[in-house]
Amino acid sequence: MSNLFWLTDEQMARLRPYFPKSHGKPRVNDRRVLSDIIFINRNGLRWSDAPKEYCPPKTLYNRWKRWSDMGVFARIMVALAAEGTDRKTVMIDATYLKVRRTASSLRFEKGGRGRLIGRTKGGMNTKLHAVTDAVGRPIRFFITAGQVSDYTGARALVSSLPSADWLLGDRGYDAGWFRDALIEKGIKPCILGRKSRDKPIKYDKRRYKRRIRIEIMFGRLKDWRPVATRYDRCPKVSLSAIALAALVLFWL
Repeated sequence: MSNLFWLTDEQMARLRPYFPKSHGKPRVNDRRVLSDIIFINRNGLRWSDAPKEYCPPKTLYNRWKRWSDMGVFARIMVALAAEGTDRKTVMIDATYLKVRRTASSLRFEKGGRGRLIGRTKGGMNTKLHAVTDAVGRPIRFFITAGQVSDYTGARALVSSLPSADWLLGDRGYDAGWFRDALIEKGIKPCILGRKSRDKPIKYDKRRYKRRIRIEIMFGRLKDWRPVATRYDRCPKVSLSAIALAALVLFWL
C-alpha cells in the first residue's frame, strides 16, 4: 500500500532512548510495530485491519497495551516536549471527548468512576485538560470525567507548569487560588474574569487573542479518531492515544 506510514531513521533515533529494555527473547522490530500502531491510531482502524506489510495484529495490540499501561508514550511526549519548548508564554484549556458506548458498558459501580467517564448534556464524555507552549504545542495532559470543573485540571497541572512569563486561560480558570499559585511561580496570569465578579479583572486583550493556538491544537488532535471518540475503557490507554497523536503531530 502506497499510503502506509513509516517512521524515519531520524525519528527512531529520537524515540529509541525512551523505549523499555527488552528482557529475554528479542522483541519484534520496533520501527515496524510503532509505525503500524501510529497508522492504526491515526486512521481509527481495528487491530485486525492492520495491513499485511506490518506485524500480526496480536503483536501490535500486545505492544500497544503493555506500553500504554507502563505510560511509555506519555513519557516520550513529555521528554521530547522538554527539549524544544518555547515557554515564554504557556496556555491552559480543556475540551470534551465523546465516549463510545463500548467504553462505558459495564455498571458504574464496577469501574465507571475509575474510568474517568462522566455524563453531561452531550452524553457520556471525558474531559481533556492540556497545557501548551507559546505556539500551541502540548506540554502536559490530564484527563477527568466530563462533568468535572476546569479547576480540577488546573489544580493537577499547576505544579508541573514550566517556568514562563505568562499563562493564558479563559474564564473557566478565573480563581483566586489559581492566580496566587501562578504568581508564586513567577508567572503572570492573563485570564479572562468571570462575569459574576463585582470588579472586572484587567487582562492583556492583545496577548489573550493568542489563546486561539491551543484551540487549534485540540482541533488537530481530534483529527485522530481515537482522540475525538474514546473507545478504551482504561484511562491509561486513552491517554496514550492522545499522547501518541501529540507526539506525531507536534514533536517528531
